[in-house]
Amino acid sequence: MSFIKKLNEKYPLFMEIVRFGVVGVLATVVDMAAMGVVLYLFEPSLYPHFYNVWYGGGEPSTLATVIGTGTGFVLGLFVNYFLSVLFVFSEKGKSKSVYGFTVFAILSAIGLGIHLVGMYIGYDLLGINEWIVKIILTAIVMVYNYVSKKLLLFKKIKAAGKEED
Repeated sequence: MSFIKKLNEKYPLFMEIVRFGVVGVLATVVDMAAMGVVLYLFEPSLYPHFYNVWYGGGEPSTLATVIGTGTGFVLGLFVNYFLSVLFVFSEKGKSKSVYGFTVFAILSAIGLGIHLVGMYIGYDLLGINEWIVKIILTAIVMVYNYVSKKLLLFKKIKAAGKEED
């Protein structure tokens, strides 16, 4: 038996959190890449080369950071949903349905709200670099996402059709 399978059998919750982390990293890469593309398209005069979006660029407008955050969220949401259903959670609950996707999206939208308010406070009001704020908020929202989705969506369904607590 492989090392990973042994870990999964012995520590299923730990391995679920590890898988969630891996999926979260992939969704975050998609999210940040999308934000970078939006910043580059909105503010080409600030970024002589595309890599300058992440290193050595100027200060983008609030509109560019908000649209970049929203675009990244939507793309990251799709990546996160499909990989969570396929790869992360062993209990599928009601996730593999329109209802499940809707709940997933609503919980994620709450996370987006946390992220947007945090970007506004951190970047606009406090003047902290947009990437530092985004990284901190990504970690906070990732914890929220795991806990909320685990408790509300990816939970075992009892035989009578009621969810287990």
